[in-house]
Amino acid sequence: MSDIIGIIDTGRAGNTFSIKQCINLAGGKWIDVLDANALDSVDKIVLPGVGAFHDAMHELATHGLVEALQQQIKRKPTLGICLGMQIMARIGFEHGKTEGLNIFDAEVKPMLCEGKVPHMGFNKIQLVEENKILKGVEDELFYFMHSYELVNYTDIASLTTYNSHQFVSAIAKGDIFGVQFHPEKSRDAGVQIFKNFIDY
Repeated sequence: MSDIIGIIDTGRAGNTFSIKQCINLAGGKWIDVLDANALDSVDKIVLPGVGAFHDAMHELATHGLVEALQQQIKRKPTLGICLGMQIMARIGFEHGKTEGLNIFDAEVKPMLCEGKVPHMGFNKIQLVEENKILKGVEDELFYFMHSYELVNYTDIASLTTYNSHQFVSAIAKGDIFGVQFHPEKSRDAGVQIFKNFIDY
C-alpha cells in the first residue's frame, strides 16, 4: 500500500485542486487535512499555498495546526510549495511581521529586483545540492508566481536567476523540502517532482 499524503488546508490555497490532480497523475494517494487529528493518519505532508504569509499562518492557527505541524513535519517527509515553503521559515514580513512554523532558519522578505514583480512564468533552477525531490528535473523549466522570497543560507537546494537577481528556489533539510515554484503548474517536470516525493 502506498503512503497517504496529507494536503494541509492553508485557507486560500488556490493551487490545491491542481496539486491533487498532479498527485493523481504521479500515482499517489492523498487526503485533505483540516485539523490536527487528521495529521496522525498521513505518512507524508504537502503544504500548498497561494496568498499571504500572515493569512496562511492565521488559518493554520484557527484550525489548531501550528504546533501539530511543527511536531509532525520533523517526523514525516514534507513538501512545501510556494507559500507553503515560505511559511516553514522562522518569520515572514508580508503584511507585517508574522512568526512562521520555524522549521527552517529563514526569513521571507519582499523580492527586490530590477524585473517586474511578481516574478511570473517559467524559469530554470540551478542545483546547489543534490536531493531526491529534484532528481531528473535539473534541466527542466518550472512555473513561478511570487512577490516574496525566502532568504536562507544553510539549506539551499537550488537557486534561480530573474533579471540578474538570484533567489532561493528550493530548500532541503533531512526529509523536509520546499520549492518556490509550482510543480502542479509545471507540466511533466512537476509530475516528476511529485513522483519523486511519492517514492521518497
